[in-house]
Amino acid sequence: MSLTIGSPAPDLVLPDQYGAEFSLSDLRGKKALLLVFYPFAFSGVCTGELTGFRDQLEKFETEHTTLATVSCDPMFSLRAYADADALFFPLLSDFWPHGEVSRTYDVFDEAKGCSTRSSYVIDAEGMVRWAVHSPMGVARDLHEQARALTAAV
Repeated sequence: MSLTIGSPAPDLVLPDQYGAEFSLSDLRGKKALLLVFYPFAFSGVCTGELTGFRDQLEKFETEHTTLATVSCDPMFSLRAYADADALFFPLLSDFWPHGEVSRTYDVFDEAKGCSTRSSYVIDAEGMVRWAVHSPMGVARDLHEQARALTAAV
């Protein structure tokens, strides 16, 4: 499946780092979402990005917008990652069935067994409004991510 701008975003239900269920449908009519897929917890580029989101969280967590991240790491690894780097936004585990949501969003790297470095902005009505796919070792532009999210409100 290939997602296109203007198409409905596939629903997702995943546990966060605390085991709480996060569902895209729960945001319908309420908030736009920046959905950030990343390859691996505790890796250099991913840690730089996620601590960047943490340090600029006020740009992503607002009355009308929110942020959630997805990797194929187990929930308990994500909890340790969150605790180590003070990450308090949702770190969603796409561990089992392994990469199912990442596959649905067309961002699963079969050879490496992980999500690719991709982001989607999904508006409050559940429509894909923006997407970017970055190479594995190249960090995203967080300012561009914030602008795209704000534009979806």
